[in-house]
Amino acid sequence: MFQQDNKNYEEYVMNHIKKGTTTCALTCKDGVVLAADTRASAGFFIVDRNVMKIQKIDEHLGMTIAGGVADAQNLVDLLRYNANLYRLSNKDRLIPVKSAARLCSNVLFNQRYYPYYVQIIMAGFDKNSDDDASQIYNIDLFGSMTSEKFISTGSGSPVAYGYLESEYKKDLSVNEAYKTAIQAIAAAIRRNSGTGDNINAVIIDKDGYRELSKEVKEAVQAVY
Repeated sequence: MFQQDNKNYEEYVMNHIKKGTTTCALTCKDGVVLAADTRASAGFFIVDRNVMKIQKIDEHLGMTIAGGVADAQNLVDLLRYNANLYRLSNKDRLIPVKSAARLCSNVLFNQRYYPYYVQIIMAGFDKNSDDDASQIYNIDLFGSMTSEKFISTGSGSPVAYGYLESEYKKDLSVNEAYKTAIQAIAAAIRRNSGTGDNINAVIIDKDGYRELSKEVKEAVQAVY
């Protein structure tokens, strides 16, 4: 009976909460790049045109959010809390990117019977990692976690993936990759009604977390 109720709940969520948004992240030889549109929608209704879907967790770590806003905000707060706690407990060392991604995955897995309606990209530049310093992880609402060279989420992701598949190259620098990320989101805006308005983009590298200016983003879109 419990399994049947859970199945019905999942079907209700999928059928009644329509997901908009397009986000993406790319790994580079010297960091990671994240980009997202700014439209918040509920079905065909545009709720807000200026939502920040890229959230800073720490100086070396960020995440993109797609899905339910309240659920996503709760996860952001939890991850920021744990990143700060890790700093305090480890003499100001930064939490490893993979550890933050695994924490997010575990939280979502533990809530799988009453899931957070979110899809997350966790991205960061981990100078102390034994693996690649540039890391991105795709985490779904049930806690499944995968790592790729580039990832896109949201209703416009099929369009964004089409652009990323053709333009992504190995060993891109962050100064090259942010243009590709912005153009992928711009392509989704043109072809997906749940994606729209403006674009936000972030670079994370050895110099930390920084958002791209409005002038830089407009210059890239003008070329596109």
